[in-house]
Amino acid sequence: MENVAKPWPALWSLVIGFFMILIDTTIVSVANPRIMEGLNTDINAVIWVTSAYLLAYAVPLLITGRLGDRFGPKNLYLSGLVVFTLASLWCGLSGDIGMLIAARAVQGIGAAMMTPQTMAVITRIFPPDRRGAAMGLWGATAGMAILIGPILGGVLVDGLGWAWIFFVNVPIGVVAFILVTRLVPKLSTHNHKFDVLGVVLSAVGMFLLVFGIQEGQSFRWGTVTGPVTVWGLIITGIVVLAAFVVWQWLLERRGGEPLLPLGLFKDRNFSLGNTTIMAVGFTITAFPLPTIFYYQVVRGLTPTQSALLMIPMAVISGALAPFVGKLIDRVNPRWFAAFGLVCLAGALFWTSALLTPDTPIWMFLLPSALQGVANGFIWGPVSNATTRNLPPRQAGAGSGVFNTTRQIGAVLGSAAIAALIQARLAAELPAAPAGAPASEAGLTGQLPEYLHAGFSTAMGQSVLLPAFAILLGTAVALFFGKPKAVQGWGAPAKDAADTEARTDTRAAAANQG
Repeated sequence: MENVAKPWPALWSLVIGFFMILIDTTIVSVANPRIMEGLNTDINAVIWVTSAYLLAYAVPLLITGRLGDRFGPKNLYLSGLVVFTLASLWCGLSGDIGMLIAARAVQGIGAAMMTPQTMAVITRIFPPDRRGAAMGLWGATAGMAILIGPILGGVLVDGLGWAWIFFVNVPIGVVAFILVTRLVPKLSTHNHKFDVLGVVLSAVGMFLLVFGIQEGQSFRWGTVTGPVTVWGLIITGIVVLAAFVVWQWLLERRGGEPLLPLGLFKDRNFSLGNTTIMAVGFTITAFPLPTIFYYQVVRGLTPTQSALLMIPMAVISGALAPFVGKLIDRVNPRWFAAFGLVCLAGALFWTSALLTPDTPIWMFLLPSALQGVANGFIWGPVSNATTRNLPPRQAGAGSGVFNTTRQIGAVLGSAAIAALIQARLAAELPAAPAGAPASEAGLTGQLPEYLHAGFSTAMGQSVLLPAFAILLGTAVALFFGKPKAVQGWGAPAKDAADTEARTDTRAAAANQG
């Protein structure tokens, strides 16, 4: 741990940029119908606007955590902030869907440079017995951003047009740059080697897997081109990712520095926490898409009106997260996390049951409120339990792994929900009067009434996917163990810092040997 006189101003300045990049994981969902209309594209292409961002965000996270250790988290954060802000301007100026997808990919790279640095700074400037409150703020920021994204998006789309969901990042990025430059200290750096082969294998594997899942329905799960099939892409992606894990294991056995330090997973809570946050990332990204399409296409709500249904979620989550953050230093976070995850699953099953053509709109405020309770109990406890025992020299790598698994879950959630929505629309909607498949038309305006029942059923069925995913996350979270006392659970900060230093010394000696 490093001695920083004023850690809270430093953290608050980082939180502004972190809030901005997380908003961009969900802000597009409410604008999808308008983007489809404005750029004359289809549902699968517009979901790539989100998937490209998430994929470019997820793949580099492992190496950007290491780059933060090597060149300093402040320097890498500021570099990523510049990339993200300029890419946001490019997104807003895009004139076709291909340009927008490309700009979103660059935006994702900037976000990947920034994200691991926030958790690394928390781990390095706060003593272990005070990290709970800091992680509570981090968790509140993550939860609030993901919830506020659709609300802010709705207001901007209705008031100024869809491009402004990206333009708004420019002034925020400038303010964040100034604050971080002034308030975040320069922390000591650690030399690292960089695993180029690991980067290539992880990037190729993730792209093949996500492309196969998301585009599967477009190609009817058959041939993509020549001998290449959808299932061939998916299987190849899985094989390449397996090869990546094997390479990481071999590199670690040979005394090298793997991109994915598998030794971190020897800690039980770190392994369980990464699995849980992957399920959370999957769910939080997937569930807004079918509900937003239902609100706007079946019920005829404007983007602002549909986003306002999420206000109870945002308000309750923001109120609860700081309160929970103060408690997780004294209570095993397993119980907070499990309670929140169960609430989230219940809210999604409830929402699925309400997705019918004639459900009173006000009733959707009830599961929205339950989702707010859920988010208040999820983010801080899961992140704190996962990273609590990381020694300082592994702060960047550990936070990189944690954020990578969350983003991998988000990427898979985006791809899977896109495929499921298309499949359920094809199954539930009859042919349009002119003979065209109804599932391929009408998504940029309110549907004719005879299609309302089928479309609502398809969206309700789609929401069940993230609901079951978060149930799996709940089962995993129940096995969280009580965090180790030597890392500050009941131990003074000085003792915990000394323990970390001894752990770091032993690790360095082992590497030299």
